[in-house]
Amino acid sequence: MTDDGPLIRDVSDTARWMAAYRAQETERSDAVFRDPFARALAGERGQRIAEAIAKVGDYSWPLVARTYLFDRFVTRLVKAGVDLVVNLAAGLDTRPYRMELPPSLRWVEVDLPDILDYKESVLGDAKPVCAFERVRLDLTNEDARRGLFDRLGRTSQNAVILSEGLLIYLMPQAVGELAVDLARPASFRHWIVDVANPTLIEMMKQQAGGATQMAGAPFLFAPAEGPPFFAPYGWTPAEVRTMLKAAGKLGRLPMMMRAFALLPESDVPRGNMPWSAVCLLARSN
Repeated sequence: MTDDGPLIRDVSDTARWMAAYRAQETERSDAVFRDPFARALAGERGQRIAEAIAKVGDYSWPLVARTYLFDRFVTRLVKAGVDLVVNLAAGLDTRPYRMELPPSLRWVEVDLPDILDYKESVLGDAKPVCAFERVRLDLTNEDARRGLFDRLGRTSQNAVILSEGLLIYLMPQAVGELAVDLARPASFRHWIVDVANPTLIEMMKQQAGGATQMAGAPFLFAPAEGPPFFAPYGWTPAEVRTMLKAAGKLGRLPMMMRAFALLPESDVPRGNMPWSAVCLLARSN
């Protein structure tokens, strides 16, 4: 709590929190990505949230690793022929403004009206580097999202879906239903997700879970089996990159954790060790 109410008021504030980490990375001389809009998007509240959470846990290195891994997957898939990127719960993401993307690429971002209105007000006259569309939609509205997915699927030959930071706030059943809906359009060929295991989620709940739960955004999705969770819903794990290994290679791990990054990378959680990864899923039918 703060003098003016909860530290995190709603799920939109988690986007400001994430933007603060992107701003911190951008301002490093050895930044692994640069988001020139992140500081303004985070605003004073985003920075306050990051500073408060830092007192109970270090979230900067996994979030930097997550952003980097999503960037790498997007870059690779676009070079391989993806013609459409659909970013679900896009929040304050600015990839179509900050990444090197072909002008012919179509990028569609989907989120609630309030957060997209806020982003537009901050970005002002900034122009995306590719063909761009913003869709204001509540993804829990199943009919509306299916209609959107069908429309986008008909206008694409090779699309990739992004859901960075979204699934953790959904119940497993809701994740499965979303996966089924995404598998319907034949042109939706890849889906990039981030996944954590139950051990890590419990740690996160102890550190920051109270603040997110008060905001109506508790941590929920943490499949014990890891990326294979998606197989029954039409999606096969094609490539898995752990946050720990990526952060180690990028030189972002705290000293006490660097020895763990020397262990072999695992595509699935092992035992009771905390585990999180960015996974590239491919449609299986």
